[in-house]
Amino acid sequence: MSELLQTINRSLLELVGRGIELLPGFLIAAAILWATRYGMQGIRRLVSSAAARWIPSPSLQLLLVQTSQVGAWVIGILAASVVAFPDLRLGDLIGLLGLGSVAVGFAFQDIFKNFLAGVLLLLNEPFRLNDQIVVGDFEGTVEEINIRSTQIRTYQGERVVIPNAMVFTSPITVLTDRLYRRTDLEIGLDYNTPLARGLQVLGEAMQGVEGVLVDPPVEIDIVGFGDSSIDFVVRYWTRPRKPEVRLARTQVMMALKQACDQAGLIIPYPIRTVYMFDQEVFQDHTPNPKAA
Repeated sequence: MSELLQTINRSLLELVGRGIELLPGFLIAAAILWATRYGMQGIRRLVSSAAARWIPSPSLQLLLVQTSQVGAWVIGILAASVVAFPDLRLGDLIGLLGLGSVAVGFAFQDIFKNFLAGVLLLLNEPFRLNDQIVVGDFEGTVEEINIRSTQIRTYQGERVVIPNAMVFTSPITVLTDRLYRRTDLEIGLDYNTPLARGLQVLGEAMQGVEGVLVDPPVEIDIVGFGDSSIDFVVRYWTRPRKPEVRLARTQVMMALKQACDQAGLIIPYPIRTVYMFDQEVFQDHTPNPKAA
């Protein structure tokens, strides 16, 4: 029994001695991680300043800043591991990373997928910061593109965080890709309206409307015979951002309504025509005696 106690005592002493021996390394490793964490802001500012000076694309600047942060963390963790475990060599770390890469890949495949999609988005630049886009069911202004997600601000003021993998594999409508954007506004006029007169009145109403661009010019087309009206489409161009589009649409509708009122052109309500027949004369339900 005494030999067992002595063995346990020696083992505990060895563990304590080993822990005391490794304690300075752990403290230095913790200091390295702390320095990495709090030095990240300085690294970000330095890389951002250099990228802004040498790289014109904001997306590539952001990619360089974010990859530098990831690289700094990798270097800090590797340095802390080597200091904390002096017997651990660089080759051992590389081998350990190689053996664990498969398991880590399966466990964090969604994170890696979003990371790769974020890098490709920043490199290809299908859209930029402050662009207004439509992704799936979401529409808004791009506020941030990082290596994990894309954040947009909806027109209602809500922030939507979309994983980059979803953004990369979804159709994207970039509303602000060009300096101007077309709106198609439908309007119906009464069937008694002379068509040439209708085109003239609508065309004159569109001149000088606030928010409507002169170039490209306004187009007005007759598109069909509706149930209650002859249908026209007024196609006009505005600046691409949503507030400008909404403002111009309101001004256009006011101008068209005022012009039609002044010219005596009627924008009709839905109309249904009901024909009354004499049921004694038109008896469709009565069997035809000749058919018998």
